[in-house]
Amino acid sequence: MSKQKLPLLVVEDDEGLQKQLRWCLDDYEVLVASDREGAISELRRAEPPVVLQDLGLPPDPAGVSEGLATLEQILALAPHTKVIVVTGNDERDNAVRAVGLGAYDFYQKPVDVDILKLLVGRAFHVHALEEQNRRLMASQGSAPLEGIIAGSDKMLALCRLVEKVAPTRATTLLLGESGTGKEVFARAFHSMSPRAKKRFIAINCAAIPENLLESELFGHEKGAFTGAHKQTPGKIEYADGGTLFLDEIGDMPMALQAKLLRFLQERVVERIGGRVEIPVDVRVVCATNQDLQAAIADGRFREDLYYRISEVTATIPPLRDRNGDVLLLARALLTRLAEKHARSLRGFTQDAMEAIDAYDWPGNVRELENRINRAVIMADGKQVTAADLGLELPIAERVPMNLRQVRQQAERQALQRVLAMTGGNISKAAELLGITRPTFYDLMQKHNLNEPSQQNSASS
Repeated sequence: MSKQKLPLLVVEDDEGLQKQLRWCLDDYEVLVASDREGAISELRRAEPPVVLQDLGLPPDPAGVSEGLATLEQILALAPHTKVIVVTGNDERDNAVRAVGLGAYDFYQKPVDVDILKLLVGRAFHVHALEEQNRRLMASQGSAPLEGIIAGSDKMLALCRLVEKVAPTRATTLLLGESGTGKEVFARAFHSMSPRAKKRFIAINCAAIPENLLESELFGHEKGAFTGAHKQTPGKIEYADGGTLFLDEIGDMPMALQAKLLRFLQERVVERIGGRVEIPVDVRVVCATNQDLQAAIADGRFREDLYYRISEVTATIPPLRDRNGDVLLLARALLTRLAEKHARSLRGFTQDAMEAIDAYDWPGNVRELENRINRAVIMADGKQVTAADLGLELPIAERVPMNLRQVRQQAERQALQRVLAMTGGNISKAAELLGITRPTFYDLMQKHNLNEPSQQNSASS
């Protein structure tokens, strides 16, 4: 059985050059398009790993505007595609410009078959290596950082941000709903920094009464107020050399915000009742579940402090937006909590997994942990059920667990959406999906979708 050839898209309006490229690149399944519309159609249909594209395309064959626009659209639709642009002898500047827009490489006419084969072969090799690396990262994505379990694109991107920012001194603001794990990320910033061997000091600005919060942060001298029987350093001093985590910074009183701002600017503290400025070297990470921009508009939060604490801002997505993560987290939590309570549990039942996946999790990871902790204690069998979790799954909201069902559901939704977008125009709908009209009709029949005219008559 012969090995299937890899698809290679050639975007070239010169028919003679098209034939030459088909001949010299016959190791691949060469797909040909002569303009942007054809190129995008073939890109959607075949998803070629490599594209060989001329910059001079109609309706601007003498220029590069259409070629560059085609390049940008290809990379917007398929960012991992390797695009090699082909230019004339006097167009090196345009080739460099194309590379700046994201092209993988460039090649100048006239065609040298051996060099072109080498370029194309290398592009396929690099694409395959990158694809393999992405799969490997996804398979290892359950624990990208210590203490963080994630596999969704949003969370993996957030983990990459932590890796980049952690070694710096930048003051970081973590935004996210309650229970999303802001302190876990703050600890990740600390553990991946040069300060990892020093203290990590956390303080919740909303949990400490206003009259005590200043003393907790900045400390006090003996006799500074009633009950101050001895000199006491504040949490900022204790964090010297390490990391200070200020949780719920949005609840900090306005008067104390001014003092914190001065510390962030000067990096010195004065204890209550003291006159001595004490230098402190500390990395500051702040977090809140509030909308600080709205708080600034309402006069509840200082704008200058906001810009000082948000040199880098990271938004932690809620659990409902972390596609696939909830089951990863649930399994990891079940293992840990079963061990903690000395329970021998073998995982979740099917109905439990479907219930976990369908539930909205308004309390995020904290709620997930609490429900699993209760279920571990209360479970009668060897597996945790939906009833043990206190969750119900309405039949209408059941998510298909079979890959074939998932594909069918996605396919049907795509057909319905594109028909709505095109007002029922089958030709345009098929073009948007990168398929032929007959194929589109076959899919409509497969999914029992009505003809556009029938849809219109039913709604009128």
